[in-house]
Formats: sequence, structure tokens, C-alpha cells
Amino acid sequence: MSWLGRKPMRVFARAASLRRRVAYSLAIVRLILVPVIFLAIYYLIAMGRIVDRIVSVDAPVATMAERASVELLEARRTERTYFLDHDPTALESNRQALSRLAQLITTCRDLQPEERAATDRILQDTKLYEQRLSEAVVRMGEPSRVSAARIRAVVKAYEADLDTLLRRSQRRSRAQLMEALHERLGTLDAQITSTLEAQDPALRLITLELRTPANDVLQQLADLEKRSWAGVEQGHARARHLINGAEWVLIIVSGLTLLVSVAISFVLPRQVVKPLVDLKTAVDHAVAGNYEIEFEVKGEGEVVQLARSVRNLIAHVREKKANSDSAPP
Repeated sequence: MSWLGRKPMRVFARAASLRRRVAYSLAIVRLILVPVIFLAIYYLIAMGRIVDRIVSVDAPVATMAERASVELLEARRTERTYFLDHDPTALESNRQALSRLAQLITTCRDLQPEERAATDRILQDTKLYEQRLSEAVVRMGEPSRVSAARIRAVVKAYEADLDTLLRRSQRRSRAQLMEALHERLGTLDAQITSTLEAQDPALRLITLELRTPANDVLQQLADLEKRSWAGVEQGHARARHLINGAEWVLIIVSGLTLLVSVAISFVLPRQVVKPLVDLKTAVDHAVAGNYEIEFEVKGEGEVVQLARSVRNLIAHVREKKANSDSAPP
């Protein structure tokens, strides 16, 4: 086996040290993880903003706009009740409904500063309605018994129809319910107008004066509600877009990580494990008594230092063996 001992053995190719390789590997891992962490933080912050906008702004404003429409309808109902029998309780209920409407719109303005122009118009029209109502209360005289009795019958029929509609509201959506309420309101206007047309032209004129700002407020509230629900839908679309983007980023990062791991699995055995195997083979030859081994050591690092130490050890043992063989018996 002397030919094996004289065969040059490349123990380590030219490269950096093992410590540097570990540092490079950790640096690669950090280069992969740092963008992932920053992207995760970005997606969390962006998703949090979208959800906060939907939960804290758009959805509440849409709901409050709907409630404000209901309050205005209640104010119109109590307005008619007051003009029928001059009940102060109905007038107070009207004022309370308008006060709740104003509070709702003020809250909407605070939540959505970009809708300030629309909410200011709603408040102005509400104040105009309230002002005209106050003027009408001053101008309006006591109703005749005949007209009051007839209109009271109309209102009772309207209230019965409204109660029936509300009891069946569970089968309808909110949009359908609001549309039905608007239709009932128009029907009541027509019935009251036809009842008072011949007997009390002054009241008919007052009703028409109050209808204009009230209808304007209802239309503006409907537009505000529509825009707010559109904002909710846009937020949902943006959230879905972010989720899709996060999925693609995860796929790309996972693919890059897989490629890097495969590359490292091929590079490390060739540059680290193979020199150690060659060094073990050289040591096995020395243990078997073959000290005629030539090392071909290149590069730097801990494995190369170990190979040089083994080479020096084998050379020292070989020199001692040669001196022992050459000494006289």
C-alpha cells in the first residue's frame, strides 16, 4: 500500500474559514428574514388601518345616517300629529327627534371630516325645517273639529299600516325597509293634502313649505349612507388585495428560501465535509503505518490549520521512525 501513501491528497481547497462560512450563512438567513419581517409589519399596519377605517368610520357613519333618516321621518310624523290636534307633546317629540338627528350628523362630521360640506348642508336644511316649523306653529290657528276628525282618521290608518310594516320588517333588508317607509310617507302626504285641500288651504301651504327642506335632508342622508357603504366595500376590496399580495410574497420568499437551502446543501458538503473526509483518510493511512503521505494543503481556516497540524504530526512520527530504523542495533 506504499503507492497510497505517496498519492498527493488535497485536504482543503482555497476558501474562507469555517467561522466565516457560518457568518455568511447567518447573514444570508438575515437577508431573507429581514424583508419578511418588514413586509409582515407593513401588512399588519395596512390591514389594521383598513379594518379601523371600516369599523370606526365608514360603517358607523352609514348606520348613523340611516338612524338620522328614521329620526327625520319621526319628526315629520309628529309634525302632522301636532297640526291635527295641536298637542304640545307631539311638538316636543318633534324637537327631540330633530335634536337627535343633529347629534347624529355632528358625530358623522367628526368621524368623516371629508364629508363636512355634506353634513353642514344637512344641518342647515334641518335648521331651515325647524325654523319653518316654528313659523308655521305661530301662523297656524286652531283646526276645525271636522278637519281634525278626518285627518285623525287618516293618521290612525297610516299608523296601523306603519305598525304592520314594522312587524314584517324581519323579512326585509334595511334598504327595502327604508324604501317602504319613504313610500308610506308619500302616501300619507297625499292623503293629508287631499283631506285639507278644500277645508284648510293655509295648512296645505305650510305642509308644502316643510316638505322641501325635509325631502332635501332625506336625499342628502341617503347619499351620505350610500357613500359610507361604498367606503366599506372599498375597504373590503383593499383588504382582499393586501391578502393576495401577502400570499404572493409568502410564495416568493418560500421559493427563495428553498433555493438557498438547496444551494447551501450542495456547497457546504463540497467545501467543508469533503476536506474533513480527506483528512480522516490521511489519518487512517498513518494509523495503518503508512507515513509516506504528502498533503496538498490550500486555503485557510480551522480545517486547514488542523490538516497542517496532522501533517506536521505525521512528518514528526515518520522522522522518528526513520531515525529509529537507521540507528545501529
